[in-house]
Amino acid sequence: MILIIDDDLAVRTSLGLLLKQAGYPSKGVATPEDALAQIRTAPPALMLMDMNYSLDTSGNDGLQLLTQVKQLAPQVPVILITGWGSITLAVEGIKAGAAEFVTKPWNNDSLLQTIRTILSLNERTADTGEVLSRRQLDRQYNFRNIVGADAQLLHLLRSVGQVAATDASVLIEGESGTGKELIAEAIHQNSHRRDRPFVKVNLGGISASLFESEMFGHRRGAFTDAKADRVGRFELANKGTIFLDEIGELDLSSQVKLLRVLQDRTYEVLGDSKARSLDIRVICATNRNLAELVQEGRFREDLFYRINLITVRLPALRERADDIPLLVNHFVDGLRATYNRPSLKVGTRALHWLRDQSLPGNIRELKNLVERAVLVSGKDELGPEDFQAQFQKAPVRAAGSGELPPVGTMTLEEMEATMIRKTLDFYAGNVSRVAKALGLSRGALYRRLEKFNIPFDVEK
Repeated sequence: MILIIDDDLAVRTSLGLLLKQAGYPSKGVATPEDALAQIRTAPPALMLMDMNYSLDTSGNDGLQLLTQVKQLAPQVPVILITGWGSITLAVEGIKAGAAEFVTKPWNNDSLLQTIRTILSLNERTADTGEVLSRRQLDRQYNFRNIVGADAQLLHLLRSVGQVAATDASVLIEGESGTGKELIAEAIHQNSHRRDRPFVKVNLGGISASLFESEMFGHRRGAFTDAKADRVGRFELANKGTIFLDEIGELDLSSQVKLLRVLQDRTYEVLGDSKARSLDIRVICATNRNLAELVQEGRFREDLFYRINLITVRLPALRERADDIPLLVNHFVDGLRATYNRPSLKVGTRALHWLRDQSLPGNIRELKNLVERAVLVSGKDELGPEDFQAQFQKAPVRAAGSGELPPVGTMTLEEMEATMIRKTLDFYAGNVSRVAKALGLSRGALYRRLEKFNIPFDVEK
């Protein structure tokens, strides 16, 4: 049973009819006291909760009710209903334990999809504590493109398999080169949308001026250079999955436009005022610390909570070093066919040497290293020396050269730390001048100095 809590009879009636048509039994109550009494008698499967129950429209009574609900029945998911102008209040509700929020006036299809997702997620992600082997996981799910048997990876894949069957929005976090796109594809392939489009979008490569045209499409003549109609990425992904990579690079104005689409599941093509509906699964990925960006005011908090109903953190390769030999042999299997070298293999000593390397570029760096060694050595069996020769030619630091390091040899965080150190040296430790040169506030710079354990003089 779904419990509807709203002091407006029209809202309770409307939601009750919508849920009845969708096959969900429901009950409506008008006050927090009635809601708490119902929970004590028979906890519902889900709650739809308004945030205001008095002349005071601050939402404090809604937050108080949410806190009481979570104390009485922490297992019951709560979806908050609020006005668009009160999204800040909804974010406070998410922090207090709500599963999701929708805004008034709601879109019926979008609301029902949210309810289905939350109910399914609540059912599937109950942790039984069971540890599944890689063979057991492969019998249940399609993970054929993901190589590894590390315990951290297996736990992650089990979660991915469970979440994939829902329509929950997923945020994939991890260093550059850890395989975030492969995880996104695995979520799609194990979902009910597997036969529908999977559209990848690199948000870091889309300028703010082109965001609406790229994502929503445009009509011919909508702006000066619009010489023909263009189909946007969201329309291409409709009924399927859209993968928004590098979401941490998105500027604030584009974040607002994206939030509207993710909230309402509707969009407008440039040059066409007719709103279009979306039925879509959203997966985002980043190698940035979004929570830190939120604190710095560079990423909207409401968008952050909208995209991370489920968060998946990919371990760096150094955290699953036992998988390095498996990955190397997987890459070599592919290179045998690519370069027509059926006798190609990697010796045991070489596998042990590779396992001990830090590989800051993660899986991407390892793949590039293996392919370089295969191409340059010309041998059928590669030893440690073949990889050492190539490894030494890919310096982790571009010290004093002024050039960017080779792709796959340094993460963004390492580049950031290196640039901060160089700028501190250049300005003789003057924090104000360093912050200005890097385009940061002093507070943001201090947080980075502490994060990267870089010594500094507070007085400067």
